[in-house]
Amino acid sequence: MPTDPFVDVGGLPSLGPLRYLDVRDQAAFDAGHVPGAVRVPLDEWDAAAKAADTGFAQTAYWDNALGALGLDPMVTAVTYDGGGMTNAARVWFILQYYGLKAVILNGGWPVLASATELPPSAAASSGGFRAVPGSGPVGLVDRETLRDQLDGRAHVFDTRTRPEFTGEDARNRARSGHLPGARHLSHVDLIENGVVRPAPALRAMLERVGFGPGDHM
Repeated sequence: MPTDPFVDVGGLPSLGPLRYLDVRDQAAFDAGHVPGAVRVPLDEWDAAAKAADTGFAQTAYWDNALGALGLDPMVTAVTYDGGGMTNAARVWFILQYYGLKAVILNGGWPVLASATELPPSAAASSGGFRAVPGSGPVGLVDRETLRDQLDGRAHVFDTRTRPEFTGEDARNRARSGHLPGARHLSHVDLIENGVVRPAPALRAMLERVGFGPGDHM
């Protein structure tokens, strides 16, 4: 499994069996999608993640939600959205958190729509899925733990837009702005010409905002 969360179309054949997950809305999905792809109801997932009875620690909901996508631990999920890649990244994170293999298609649907040939989608698994929180390579931290680590043990990396970071854009929330000591690099700046910038450029951008190898984020 590659450590790079992003994959270009040309790299798909090297990943073995694939299952395409479309993170766009229903109208966009109906207008065109990868053959064999299944749509992820991201709005429903967002609501479930924030609800006490279906949060990330409550696995019954996620067993059903992930099982409905026909995922198999031996198959790599390829997530794609309309090209912003933020929604695809959210789904990628959830899959990784529960131990499933996943990548984000660099460039999203616009790149896939122009591809002349794609590896076929694997058949849906019928074996069901059992979600194990934290079994994958990404993790979550609760607000109390994060608050205790704001003394320098952990670096907070804020990827929202600049107006959100400064508090000018509160997004209808009661509180705005950023956490003390947070470092800012907007997700918008990570993309150029519809795809994520090359790794050397991303490394330089991270170094400019104060992140180095081995930093805990």
